[in-house]
Amino acid sequence: MSFPAELDVPVVSGEELADAPVQRALVSTEVVFTGHVWDVVREQVQLPDGGTVVRDVQRHPGAVTILALDDDENVLFVRQYRHPVRRELWELPAGLLDVAGEPPLQAAQRELAEEADLLASDWAVVVDWFNSPGGSSEGNRIYLARGLSAVPAQQRHAREDEEKDLVPVRVPLEQAVQAVLAGRLANPGSVIGVLALQAARAGGWASLRPADTPWPGGLIRPQG
Repeated sequence: MSFPAELDVPVVSGEELADAPVQRALVSTEVVFTGHVWDVVREQVQLPDGGTVVRDVQRHPGAVTILALDDDENVLFVRQYRHPVRRELWELPAGLLDVAGEPPLQAAQRELAEEADLLASDWAVVVDWFNSPGGSSEGNRIYLARGLSAVPAQQRHAREDEEKDLVPVRVPLEQAVQAVLAGRLANPGSVIGVLALQAARAGGWASLRPADTPWPGGLIRPQG
């Protein structure tokens, strides 16, 4: 069955699909919560019709996620306890952009070393996304890391808190895809990353972007 003609929804090409940054006027802004990692800001936003809405926004520094892929096309996952959802989740190595002035690629390299004791000689951008755009400014970028080698033992990071119990495993990419589609993985980085990686692989890796691709203007990255 075709799309209902009376709704008059136009068909556009995929090349026309592109999110655009828009700065709407703020009537007021107030920090209502200051946390260890992020703040919550209450903003009154001007609408095009002259009205306003009030939104509570998690002001987030942004994050990076790493798909570490070995020569046999196994993906590295780590199991980590996440208290808000009361779950141990299988995740890709990831971390906040919370070091002032640190480029996203450098943050990804640091996080891979800290969480998985791994270095990589080949880096590329797989995909970018907003984690929860209805209430958070968090932008996240997933990097593909290949050419893996171990961090020298004497240089390895001493993990703390929940990270002390990280459990690393390698999973064949095809089986990771099936785990996502079967609903066995719920971490957004794992779901988005695995499916995006499978799509990139199916396309002969042509969609990969250079690792130093500028952080997109559509992804808000607060500084500090």
